[in-house]
Amino acid sequence: MPSLPAVASTHGRSWLKPSTWHLRTRLVLVAMALLVAICGAVGLFSYASMDSFLTRQLDEQLSQAASRSNDPGRPPLGGFNGRPDPLDSRGQSVGTLNARILNGQVNSAGFLASDTTRSPLSAEDKEILLALQEDSRPVDRTLSNGEYRLIAVETNYGDVLVTGLPLAGKESTLTSLVWTFVFVSLGGLVLIGLAGTILIRRTMQPLKQLSEVATRVSRLPLDAGEVALAVRVPPSNSNPGTEVGSVGHALNLMLDNVANALQARQQSETKVRQFVADASHELRTPLTAIRGYTELMRMTENFTPDGRKSLARVQSQSERMTTLVEDLLLLARLDEGQPLKLSEVDLTQLVIETVSDEKIIAPGHNWHLELPDEPLAVNADASQLRQMLVNLLSNARKHTVPGTTVTTAVMRSDDGSAVVTVTDDGTGIPPEFVDHVFARFARADAARTGSSRSSGAGASEGSSGLGLSIVQSVVEAHGGSVEVNSRPGRTQFTLRLPVINGL
Repeated sequence: MPSLPAVASTHGRSWLKPSTWHLRTRLVLVAMALLVAICGAVGLFSYASMDSFLTRQLDEQLSQAASRSNDPGRPPLGGFNGRPDPLDSRGQSVGTLNARILNGQVNSAGFLASDTTRSPLSAEDKEILLALQEDSRPVDRTLSNGEYRLIAVETNYGDVLVTGLPLAGKESTLTSLVWTFVFVSLGGLVLIGLAGTILIRRTMQPLKQLSEVATRVSRLPLDAGEVALAVRVPPSNSNPGTEVGSVGHALNLMLDNVANALQARQQSETKVRQFVADASHELRTPLTAIRGYTELMRMTENFTPDGRKSLARVQSQSERMTTLVEDLLLLARLDEGQPLKLSEVDLTQLVIETVSDEKIIAPGHNWHLELPDEPLAVNADASQLRQMLVNLLSNARKHTVPGTTVTTAVMRSDDGSAVVTVTDDGTGIPPEFVDHVFARFARADAARTGSSRSSGAGASEGSSGLGLSIVQSVVEAHGGSVEVNSRPGRTQFTLRLPVINGL
């Protein structure tokens, strides 16, 4: 037998899997199945009762007809040895069968027609009559004239009288009963099904509202930032006195707990950001002093070669720490949502200047530019935009070997936004690290070992691991986006920024 074709499912539902159906669908189908079972049981009982009643009624009529055929007070007729002729019995209904069996032969038999004439029996009919038991028990047989209820009675004359009544009336009544019951049941099932569907839908409506509340909460950005979790189940569906109300009440309690946890998280993050901002701000002064005194000592004091090397190391680390503090302070300001100092910035010229600076810092790399024919202007904070481009280019420089080609392209996309791509042909970012490349203090495994040749992301020795985090924060603060695609031999960062209309 061929297998059934697969049935398409919607939102994970399949009509071949009842476990995936809606609860209201299952309730309606179960109720309809119970009603069908009840209707079937009632129908069978009614049919059996009516069949028994009609059979008893027919047996009474058959007994009366047999008595009339075997009336000893009726005058005998010629040709039958003085015995009464059963076909001449009075009061018989149309279709009645009467027959006399004598010495194993059917001597007189026939069906009573509507015009009171006799219809003869066929040879097969006579064989059936001869096979009847003479025990006065009614039996059903199929004759040439249709289905009959027959009874054979031995008379006082020693012969056997067979009387039969047609079953057509009984069968017609039962057939009418069956069709009446079927149509009435179908109509009732349709009406009850429609009414039940409406009632079940109305009854299940509170559950649908609970699902909608849970769905709205699932779509809220709860991972970061200040979240106002104001979604709740309405009081009408959160009464603990009912089953659905208990679920709604429990859901509200859970949402209250989540809201309190989010509020506590936000307060903790705010304190941490404030601490980082304050600490970064306070560290700027001593770091500036360290760098100043270090420079002064190099200019005014005489040191041994080892001393000069140590002093250069102090100056290098103070500069690195100053850069780290400045990055932390910038991130803290971006997290606080401080307003940007927006102005019209020529993105093309800014890219040219940034790449030119990188050429001087890393002349061993191949720096390429792909620029549009006309300048492309954006509405941005110039200093932050420059910092973002510097971080992207220095990221490509630090994590690729000399001889690597770094291509910076500027273009206008189809949706009108400005697109900047930085592409290198280095070894690529490790696949397990790509999803974490913009995380703060993220470092690839190779970078943790001190390697500076891991392309595209992470932080090598001397890196803070904040460069790409700053890139993401700055571009998002400007209403743009950044993404990365990497494979061995090609790593590309793509920036998208809104442009100034008309430029």
